[in-house]
Amino acid sequence: MKPSDNEKNKLRLQVFLSHSGICSRRKAMDLVKEGYVMVNGVVVTEPSIPIDPAKDTVLCQGKKVAVAQYAYVMLNKPQGYTTTTEDPFAEKTVLDLVPGQFKTLNPAGRLDKNTEGLLLLTNDGAVAYKLTHPSFNIDKVYFARLNKFLSDDHKARLEKGVVLDEAKTSPCKIFHLRTQQGATELRISIHEGRKRQIRRMFEKFGYEVTFLKREQQGPLKLGDLPLGAWRHLTPVEINILKQL
Repeated sequence: MKPSDNEKNKLRLQVFLSHSGICSRRKAMDLVKEGYVMVNGVVVTEPSIPIDPAKDTVLCQGKKVAVAQYAYVMLNKPQGYTTTTEDPFAEKTVLDLVPGQFKTLNPAGRLDKNTEGLLLLTNDGAVAYKLTHPSFNIDKVYFARLNKFLSDDHKARLEKGVVLDEAKTSPCKIFHLRTQQGATELRISIHEGRKRQIRRMFEKFGYEVTFLKREQQGPLKLGDLPLGAWRHLTPVEINILKQL
């Protein structure tokens, strides 16, 4: 069941604070818990309460928090960078790849440390929600390389869905590109986002994914953006995202 329009407009308080650009999400959590934040004149100490930025008045340390201008940055993530922006033990995060004014943006979905490719950074919670929530059935296309030949039987079984974490994955589509020196190159389209999903799906049948790159997320395509580089979304791309 899809969320109502009212639910889609709401953000967790700590997310709203970080999206506004005044602090990181971790710092926002601390400010709320320490009693420095008021919502509609009432001190709140629970960072995850839902608020509607268009209707609720939020004060942080006595100053009104305004809704920030939305930013949309496409990044071609290299291997070795973690997608999380909150892990204090991460050696390198995706925010290390963008200028300082984008440090408060959040990834729309995740790519594991050893996966390359398209990653959207934004403070538009509604757009991020539409791109990542399974109810919207937004396809994500990956290029993958396997360590050996992919049989037709395994391809068919993977496309029908396999059990991960005691729940079956949704059907996917696999496009077999080529087999070279025993390795298989393919593209796979899924609309879920479970942890290490593609790698784990192939592991079920004894394959190792030796290379993985996200090329497309919904209407967004990586194109020829160099590895490690970023760009602003175009007005056309932003408009398409808002109409998902």
